[in-house]
Amino acid sequence: MRNTIEILAPVGNEEMLSAAVYSGADAVYLGFTRFNARRSAGNFTPDRLAQAVQFCHARGVKVNVTLNTTLYAGELEEMAQCIREVAAAGADAVILQDLATAALARDIAPALARHASTQLTVHSLSGALQAAEMGFTRVILARELNLAEIEHITKHCGIETEVFVHGALCMSVSGQCYMSAFLGGRSGNRGSCAGPCRLPFDARNLPAGMPGQEHHLSLKDQSLIEYLPRFQEMGVASAKIEGRLRPPEYVAAAVNACLLAREGKPYDKTLLESVFSRSGFTKGYLEGKIDRTMFGTRTQEDTARTKESLPGLRELYRRERPRVPVRFTVELDPDGVKVTAADGEENRASAYSEAAPQPAQKDQAPAIEKALSKTGGTPFLFEGMELTGEPGAPSFLPAAQWNELRRQVLEKLLALRSTPRPIPVAAYTLPAFAPRPALKGQALAARFESWDQIPREWAEKLTYFQLPIAQARKVPPQLRKKVVLELPRVMFGAVEASLETQIKNTRDQGFLGYEVNNLGQFRLAKGLPLFGGMGLNITNPLSALEAKALGCKSITPLPEVTLGDMENITPGIPVGVVAYGHLPLMFTRACPLKNVTDCDRCSKAGTLTDRKAKKFPVRCGLGIRTIYNPVPLYMGDKPLPGEIKLAWFTLETREEAAAVLEDMKARRPFAGEFTRGLYYKGTN
Repeated sequence: MRNTIEILAPVGNEEMLSAAVYSGADAVYLGFTRFNARRSAGNFTPDRLAQAVQFCHARGVKVNVTLNTTLYAGELEEMAQCIREVAAAGADAVILQDLATAALARDIAPALARHASTQLTVHSLSGALQAAEMGFTRVILARELNLAEIEHITKHCGIETEVFVHGALCMSVSGQCYMSAFLGGRSGNRGSCAGPCRLPFDARNLPAGMPGQEHHLSLKDQSLIEYLPRFQEMGVASAKIEGRLRPPEYVAAAVNACLLAREGKPYDKTLLESVFSRSGFTKGYLEGKIDRTMFGTRTQEDTARTKESLPGLRELYRRERPRVPVRFTVELDPDGVKVTAADGEENRASAYSEAAPQPAQKDQAPAIEKALSKTGGTPFLFEGMELTGEPGAPSFLPAAQWNELRRQVLEKLLALRSTPRPIPVAAYTLPAFAPRPALKGQALAARFESWDQIPREWAEKLTYFQLPIAQARKVPPQLRKKVVLELPRVMFGAVEASLETQIKNTRDQGFLGYEVNNLGQFRLAKGLPLFGGMGLNITNPLSALEAKALGCKSITPLPEVTLGDMENITPGIPVGVVAYGHLPLMFTRACPLKNVTDCDRCSKAGTLTDRKAKKFPVRCGLGIRTIYNPVPLYMGDKPLPGEIKLAWFTLETREEAAAVLEDMKARRPFAGEFTRGLYYKGTN
């Protein structure tokens, strides 16, 4: 029998919780006080979380708790306590991003289900299979997938999949956006994204000094609700509504539309647009139509329509939607009446009449059933009644008394269903992380975009260098022992199969190893020498140890980490620190350049001009657009923790790369404009 797809609603505060549950959601997801990707939402303290779980479980609604941010070393014990509190509340699952959080949940509360957050960038079958191997019970798939890709992963991964069906689209692939962090110090990976993609970024070829005015990084909201029957047919477990920062009316309207669509009934798409949209919705990713029609902004007309539509939607959650089936048993006795309500889940409650029933002039069954079936305003759905007792026993009670018995017994049953059911926790102590060893010397390594970019005089001088795996055939055999082949951050569709072939073809050719940047690559390159790349978002010593356990012999932490926090990352394997580079700020499947051109006329390179006239380079390859910081990070003249100092070359010529390496070797200051990144100031 095919399972019914779950409708999963966002909750940012108590009013949204009521709106989601009363309007008919099957499950909700909400944020704990800290460590969630919407820190500006109301979120829930331990006590409020426990109350929310009791409220939801009484009504048959599941609760998933988001703990989906990166962690720093000093926060690991606090996260461990958060997991204990989530388990104590009896929540159904935790949604995780950081490998450290996954390890903590695994070791502290093994029975607590773990869902891989979309921030973990699971967008391939290999990624979902790796998540399953690591003990995740569900993967929340990237929003950029098309219908065939979702179906392929869902049918073959062996665990549940969850798909976003309505709500905002980030421009960047989730978990791989650093724009807010590097431009404003507010990290999307820490739940503090400032939404820079909604600001002007202009793909036109503007003169130097002219600020951008167009919004070529702003995508319309996605709405795939009409596809719910199709998702259900292919086996998707959960249909997720995005929007913990939206009003309760938005949640109720989206849940109501999903309920109708799931049953194959029409729903009001125009109303949904009125509630919130950016000049309409898009289905571009799902339908494979990735073009300029996907882009949109929030206009004054959109805001006015929202203001007009919201008041009428409150009716959707003014009263509870009955959802918990209940059957009554009425026992008649000369001395009284006993009414029992059962929910089919081993919960039973009884109430007794204070007055003895009187002889009836006619059959009372219809009147009794009518009184007991009035369950409106409660979560209970009347499913039937059985009369038992002595034959001919008195059965007449005034309607008011039957109503009172119904009220009492349902209150007791609701209380039983609200009983906390904490999840067991195990004793746990954080590992003793080794202190940073004194550096006897620091190796110099570099990452290059292509073989032709490498200064020949540096090929032998560098301890090792990285190249995209597509460049492998250009590397002379005598240098392969110094080359780490970089695997791409994202690998949608055919790229995954192509990458698998490339790894197979190069594994015995003498290369030093492979840099992994997402979960799926641990599986594709299993058993080979692995180097953990920036795409893994390693920010603490426990996630570094987890990467080591997965096979990494070296790691490069995320450059959002301060130098002080990086001192604490000591996994017992070499740590590389990025000391130079035009760092990638976004990886996007939608193309901002398509707002002004098409693929046939595009050189695969362009720029985006922001409102301050800064020009952000854009490069296209493997079906992905990478947007780079126009100002390079430079720390070549500063002491850095870690065994490896890494130069990260992308846009530079061979001559420019050589000059940077000379400066780094001599620890000279950088001659042009540069940034120290986040190494000193960190992120919010």
